[in-house]
Amino acid sequence: MLKTLGAHIKEYKWASILTPVLMLMEVAMETIIPLLMASIIDDGVNKGDTHHIYIMGAWMIVAAVFALICGCLGAKYGAKASMGLGKNLRKAMFRNIQTYSFANIDKFSTAGLVTRMTTDVTNIQNAYQMILRMAMRAPASIICAMAMSFFISPRLATIYLIAVILLGAFLLFISMQAMKYFDKAFERYDALNESVQENVSAIRVVKAYVREDYEKKRFTKAAQNIYSVFTKAESLVVYNAPLMQFTVYTCILLISWIGAHMVVGGSLLTGDLMALLTYCMNILMNLMMLSMVFVMISLSLASARRICEVLNEESTLHNPPQPVMDVPDGSIKFDHVTFRYSKTAETPVLSDINLEIKSGETIGIIGGTGSSKSSLVNLISRLYDTESGSVIVGGHDVREYDMDTLRNQVAVVLQQNVLFSGTILENLRWGDKNATDEECIEACKMACADDFIESFPDKYNTYIEQGGTNVSGGQKQRLCIARALLKKPKVLILDDSTSAVDTATDAKIRAAFAKAIPGTTKLIIAQRISSVMDADRIIVMNDGHVDGFDTHENLLKNNAIYRDVYESQTNGGGDFDEGGAQ
Repeated sequence: MLKTLGAHIKEYKWASILTPVLMLMEVAMETIIPLLMASIIDDGVNKGDTHHIYIMGAWMIVAAVFALICGCLGAKYGAKASMGLGKNLRKAMFRNIQTYSFANIDKFSTAGLVTRMTTDVTNIQNAYQMILRMAMRAPASIICAMAMSFFISPRLATIYLIAVILLGAFLLFISMQAMKYFDKAFERYDALNESVQENVSAIRVVKAYVREDYEKKRFTKAAQNIYSVFTKAESLVVYNAPLMQFTVYTCILLISWIGAHMVVGGSLLTGDLMALLTYCMNILMNLMMLSMVFVMISLSLASARRICEVLNEESTLHNPPQPVMDVPDGSIKFDHVTFRYSKTAETPVLSDINLEIKSGETIGIIGGTGSSKSSLVNLISRLYDTESGSVIVGGHDVREYDMDTLRNQVAVVLQQNVLFSGTILENLRWGDKNATDEECIEACKMACADDFIESFPDKYNTYIEQGGTNVSGGQKQRLCIARALLKKPKVLILDDSTSAVDTATDAKIRAAFAKAIPGTTKLIIAQRISSVMDADRIIVMNDGHVDGFDTHENLLKNNAIYRDVYESQTNGGGDFDEGGAQ
């Protein structure tokens, strides 16, 4: 864990080294000041030597100013190093997340990843700054003050030593107990973030179903869970202050009582007693700082583990040593493919799939909910890897390709269409960042999106809100189709991506595809048979198996599921799930 986090200090290494060095220099000056003060009292005030008082006073000012400068510079470089570490951790996590396969992403919730990149990294930043400054300053100050105390009076210094050992043991015990609760707290932060994220992203649904009160209660419960666990942790940590105060005052009383007797007896000078009292406060205050460091480290350990989980997670998909960098054509073959999302799942999602699709064909795919239509097409662009068998695109197993090359030639318009905040043109250029305005307009015409775009006041410069909330579902689908067409792919997959458009527009889109991209292999997943009946061939999926693969006419004759659904839909019935898929 330390190695993983330490690797991201990088360009802030010198700031990380300078901070503790400056802290040590500050401690050295603070250790000298009580000795100078004792000299002023014993050799200056008691002997009436004004010159000595001025000289020692000047040295005290020099030491204090030097300590101040070191403290300020230490704070500056400590902040630079800790903020830099936080920046690098966030950047590294984000970059690693971009390499994840869908299987990796399935392991982490979106809210969990957000918490790791915000709250958890902030905890690491704060802990690192305290480690560089306080964790170096406090022990050094305690050791130096203790050494000087033993140099002045071993008898009185023994009081410090006993107090430090007892107090340190108590503070360590409290910190270890509190850490158990901090581990639980961050799991509950995930639940809180999830509640906020879902509520904000689905606010229209919440209001449409008048579920505001339910969402308020849900959020309140999540917030109460965090409150409860932190209250338990803080109820332990709060004992630090009274324990510290009890120890400080006990030490002061003992030193004052015993020291006064020693001064009267002539075995201790008055200035030395003042220095010892100063060292006493110094030791115990730094011990308090050290206890705060323990608490912060305890809090950050849970965060560190969660961050390392993201950083150390390796993608389940990798490029081969010498990847194929060109997709020859859009031919597709499934050769005895079996697939499951989890290795522990009892039943595979796809079982022994065998299909062969020629380049340029238009293939319809229909099936009931849960029949694994989307799972089938996800394997073509290698969003997942098969458990057994192979998926072959353009004559090569998809595992032989460079993944970027393959995915640039296999465009997928997913069921959940996503638009990003920005103009329509900026969204379209996700398909091709170098696409001209004319190419974008042509793609939108093929996707039947040009008409509604031209109706906007700003036309193609219309700003799309986050998630595409200011356009309708059908408009969003057509923009996503246009975006995919700009990639000029060898294979185009429409995963139920015309479900929100009317039948006439759906037909126009399919006609435009047939005319404009005849060489592209087109796979169209749909619930409406009217959307696929003109396809060259149609795949009928049922419970992870291919129940039929033929033309519309032949399936009507030979496939009971397809025939029942067709009759149901043409007679004014329901969709595929209400037909013969039972």
